[in-house]
Amino acid sequence: MPGLMLHCGGKIVDFEAVQSSVTPEPHGAHYPIPHTRILELAVEGLEQQGLHVVGGEHALANDEMRYFGLLQLANGSNHSDFELIAALRNTHDKSFAASMALGSRVFVCDNLAFSGEVTFARKHTRFAMMDLPRLVNDALGRLGSLRRSQEMRIEGYKNAELSDDQAYATIVRATLAKVIPNVKIKDVIDQWHEPIHEEFSDKSGWSLFNGFTEVLKRYPVEQIPARTQVLHGLMDSACGLDFSTALHVVVDEDLNPNEEE
Repeated sequence: MPGLMLHCGGKIVDFEAVQSSVTPEPHGAHYPIPHTRILELAVEGLEQQGLHVVGGEHALANDEMRYFGLLQLANGSNHSDFELIAALRNTHDKSFAASMALGSRVFVCDNLAFSGEVTFARKHTRFAMMDLPRLVNDALGRLGSLRRSQEMRIEGYKNAELSDDQAYATIVRATLAKVIPNVKIKDVIDQWHEPIHEEFSDKSGWSLFNGFTEVLKRYPVEQIPARTQVLHGLMDSACGLDFSTALHVVVDEDLNPNEEE
């Protein structure tokens, strides 16, 4: 399951390495949560939603202080040309909240794209381990709408015929929204006119979307969720779709307000 690409010293590891990674001792009011605990809770919650983990990749960065993972999912009704993917991340250095993004991987070109994110924004304080299971379950309980939206969105892209002018306009908007830098405009246009994979030669929204993700897959995986979520908004508009109410779920709850980070 290719997909994880990291920079700044990050490296692919096996699950045993994640298990054996050291969780720092509490310091002041900061209580780090083990990477494996986030992974276990996510897998348990996904299984409860009928999404079975059938494969995955793991990576550690910054002296094992940061964890990134991709989970390959099956739900009994996967499409023949794409599968559902979940991306996880956790940190011991306060650089970001523990979170998950749900999206897809296109089989033919191994592109990743994320349409929705569930963020478990619980502070790493004394009672975090007590509160986290409920927060994760509450957030993952809302994944159903994200999953349905992703499947409906892809079908909408496939059914939307785009002119060259519509494609060019979307590419320009993508640079303004910082999905791609200006220097990548020609790369996406080349994919639109002469795609690497002939499956995307039909001038549809799906073909343009995969032209973008063909370029984006060269970026580190930790950057892809934010970029493709913005891209989805642009593509939804170009294809006449509206999934604006199902893109982002945040669970940010402080059950112990007297605690301080």
